[in-house]
Amino acid sequence: MRAAPTILHLDMDAFFAAVEQAAKPSLRGKPVIVGGLGPRGVVATASYEARRFGVHSAMPMAQARRLCPNGAYLVPRFHLYRAVSEQVMALLQALSPLVEPLSLDEAFVDLEAGGAADGTEAARAVALRLRADIRAATGLSGSVGLAGSKMLAKIASEEAKPDGLVVIAPGTERDLLAPMTVRTLPGVGPATGEHLRRAGMTTVGDLAEAGEDELVRLLGRAHGVALHRMALGLDERPVVAERDAKSVSVEDTFDVDLHDRVRIRTEVQRLAERCVGRLRASGHSGRTIVLKVRRYDFSTLTRSETLRGPTDDPGVVREAAARLLDAVDTTGGVRLLGVGVSGLADYTQEDLFAQAAAEEAAGEAADGAAASGSTPAAEPAEAAADAPPAGRRWAAGSDVRHAVYGAGWVQGSGVGRVTVRFEEPGSPAPGRVRTFPVDDPDLEPAEPLPLVGQASSVLSRPKSRSGGGAAMSPGRATSSP
Repeated sequence: MRAAPTILHLDMDAFFAAVEQAAKPSLRGKPVIVGGLGPRGVVATASYEARRFGVHSAMPMAQARRLCPNGAYLVPRFHLYRAVSEQVMALLQALSPLVEPLSLDEAFVDLEAGGAADGTEAARAVALRLRADIRAATGLSGSVGLAGSKMLAKIASEEAKPDGLVVIAPGTERDLLAPMTVRTLPGVGPATGEHLRRAGMTTVGDLAEAGEDELVRLLGRAHGVALHRMALGLDERPVVAERDAKSVSVEDTFDVDLHDRVRIRTEVQRLAERCVGRLRASGHSGRTIVLKVRRYDFSTLTRSETLRGPTDDPGVVREAAARLLDAVDTTGGVRLLGVGVSGLADYTQEDLFAQAAAEEAAGEAADGAAASGSTPAAEPAEAAADAPPAGRRWAAGSDVRHAVYGAGWVQGSGVGRVTVRFEEPGSPAPGRVRTFPVDDPDLEPAEPLPLVGQASSVLSRPKSRSGGGAAMSPGRATSSP
């Protein structure tokens, strides 16, 4: 535990939804829900306006629509979120070499390591400047916690939400934690919380009083010892700059259970292609191919195959995933499929048999094309990149550009029509709304426009292959915007 609150935890406020509100002036101050829009979709992020209706992340989208029928429901735009996240992380890295990203919108920073702060007042000044810099660069708000440990810094940022700064003063940690619920501590989920409740422990203070031996008896040695230390406010985990990815995966939940074995195989092949795309974008290869199948009765099966060496060859991953699928019984229907690659490395060891087969197939295709006088067809991935949405289906929230009216976003579509609002980030007022046939040749998908203050180069970069703070007093949290 440090003598000064020099570990900073930043958590951007309702990040995905806030980015959408910043990009779409007509949605500012209104309930916005981002996530999967199908019948089995799940909420990824809800704006604070939507949370007042009871909508929260991980909630089924159908339930969110019942709670907030007038909200704006949008598909995620991860390309834009990553671009904004890069800007925020760059601001953190300017403070210290020790920045530990936890997700696109959350990170720890060791201010002491960067020489940015060595005391309470200096740390508070850094946090205030950081919040102002983030707002100037992106137009978004972030909540910041400062403490002498990672655990307490994260607790402080939760107390600071939304758009605040909370500092946990040295020496107040135990008194501060005592009245909090046991679920406040990392690693205490619903099952552990219920187990502790039945043992008469509902607050962090109860855990501290119970003692290490009692917690070990209830939860086992590793969990019991760790939980007792956290209850005392002790957390010596360092901020780690590199968090190496352990796996890359993609999965899809289907609106209707899949029964057709050919369709299931096709979906697995498509997921394998997407997974390899992510793998290459991260600059990795992998040895172990993983297939995930959730069946009609919610039972989930996972199968894996380890290759001779790491690969990022889509043909190898497709074939391995197909072999794994052959060993899975899909009778009764499939509601979710996923393909992943683990055992990551930063080099590849090409599968010579797959490579030879691919070269042979390419040679045969070229010979056939030469004999017929035609040219080979484009690769499926390349064709898909240039094609409009399948069947000219326009997802709500997606970016478009019209030859006459310029940039806009899809408000909704159906019955052969698509409604578009033409506005851009920074527009002083909501834009005009117009409706077009879904196959209007003047309407095309577009890249997201940069937020106000955001460098456009962030979005156009080519994809790589390979307020004053307040101290937190015991039992009471104070924050300032």
